[in-house]
Amino acid sequence: MTKPTADTRKATPVKDGRLVWNHSTHIPGLIPILERLCKLDGIQTVTPGQLGRVKGHSQKLQLRVSVPIRGGFKLIARHGKSVQEVFILTTLPQQQLEEAIATVMQK
Repeated sequence: MTKPTADTRKATPVKDGRLVWNHSTHIPGLIPILERLCKLDGIQTVTPGQLGRVKGHSQKLQLRVSVPIRGGFKLIARHGKSVQEVFILTTLPQQQLEEAIATVMQK
């Protein structure tokens, strides 16, 4: 067997992050934002988590970084009286992730 040379190796395509569908229900409008977030460099996996209810009321959809986790961050999505955890595995530091979130929320 011969070793692959530079000519025989294929260039590795840049992969988008992936969106994991664990639950059948999500906060309205959250999935399109998470899909746009998956397309950014440095985002590997986005997993929406548990959906819950809160006493407070949020007029528009909000997405904020909550706490660091192993390999990424936990985000909190809020809209109306609903709240949902979102777990992101990423190589981005918190400041860059917050900027990326702000960018995809504006579109």
